[in-house]
Amino acid sequence: MVNRRITTALCLLACLLGAGCEPVGSRRIGSVQPGGVKVDLKIATCQPTNLPGLGDAIQGVAEQVAAMTGNRVELTVHEPGALVPPLEVLDAVATGTIEGGFGPAGFWAGKMPAAPLFSSVPFGPEAGEYVAWMYYGGGLELEQRMYDEAGFNVVPLPCALLAAETSGWFRRPVNSPADLQGLKMRFYGLGGQVMQDLGVAVTVMPGGEIFQALEKNLLDATEFSMPAIDEKLGFYRAAHYNYYPGWHQQATILELLVNKSIWKSLSAADRAVIENACRAAMLDSFAKSEAIQAAAIRRNVEERGVENRYWSDAMLATYRSTWEQVAAREAASDPFFKEVWEHLQAFREDYRVWSELAFMPRPPAQPRPQATP
Repeated sequence: MVNRRITTALCLLACLLGAGCEPVGSRRIGSVQPGGVKVDLKIATCQPTNLPGLGDAIQGVAEQVAAMTGNRVELTVHEPGALVPPLEVLDAVATGTIEGGFGPAGFWAGKMPAAPLFSSVPFGPEAGEYVAWMYYGGGLELEQRMYDEAGFNVVPLPCALLAAETSGWFRRPVNSPADLQGLKMRFYGLGGQVMQDLGVAVTVMPGGEIFQALEKNLLDATEFSMPAIDEKLGFYRAAHYNYYPGWHQQATILELLVNKSIWKSLSAADRAVIENACRAAMLDSFAKSEAIQAAAIRRNVEERGVENRYWSDAMLATYRSTWEQVAAREAASDPFFKEVWEHLQAFREDYRVWSELAFMPRPPAQPRPQATP
């Protein structure tokens, strides 16, 4: 009883000092500090944190949150697999096994068919248009509804943004759809369904496991991310044909998932700190990743013998038409996918009024090596 009175008195003192009053006694919310209640959130990652603009974005968030709260609120970031396997992060966060997780929503496609639409879309919006839809076009509200209706007790916060990727690393050239038949390839998200329809044996695996699979000939090809990110994983050592453009991911969003009960237990001020740190990470990851790609491409060509190839118009048309079939099939089989897909398409149609007038066309600066059928 005495301890409870002391705890209550400390909480009231914190309230009087303007720090807010939080539940005390859980393993997540600790003792009252000079600036308020101590908060420590364990974050499981889906991607290695040494990947620039991708995995390291959550470390930047943790640093900013600690700085803005005088280390009172801490996000303790753990490498993939240290707490739970990457593909089990959502379940662990939803059940409260861990407080938070960082990764792409597309990893949860097996649980919620619409999930990939909130991380990347084949032939979809570029980065600016994508975040416009997420923040101001209703995308984030739809995503929260998806998690709620599927019974996952989480709050999603967009927390990293990347522009276009390469569309894959291949051991041998791909000049026609026939060359895709039977290819064993790691492929992510909705683009993976396109490749599967084209005869590719698709598997999904976290970034840290891909090179070993290539090295052991368990994979013939892989897509993952941007050149400077792929460089860290060493794909150039096992596959020498790097294909462009990234038709399957013209932009990618990663999110910080926080257990909703934990999120609600935080003060409004602490929630605002985390939200704004994530918004800052969106800009920082985008700018950082855009700045470092050209040098990585040059290293691949000049030092490693990588051959950059650009898909022919015929191959891009094949990918697009197959994607349209996949999207139609997913919409027909899942009402929520249909709702989100139509919502995004309506936003894009409206956005096109602006984009087609305002932006300069983007012709190639030099001849591109073609993959001709």
